[in-house]
Amino acid sequence: MDAVENSTGLSTAALVAIACNALVAVLLLLLCLIVYRACGVPSSPERLPVLAPSEAETQQLNKHKYLLTS
Repeated sequence: MDAVENSTGLSTAALVAIACNALVAVLLLLLCLIVYRACGVPSSPERLPVLAPSEAETQQLNKHKYLLTS
């Protein structure tokens, strides 16, 4: 018996490989888009973390530290 092939002459395995490669290409484009947009967002390292004490609390802690050590 002859192997059944599609009208384009490609085997099923070849069509599956083409579909998988197309999916990988789409995912790579999506990844490049995400990285491009992430690089466009300006970072702000001068901003303090949320859990960092404020400047007034830091001065108060330093004052208490000096009071305890003297």
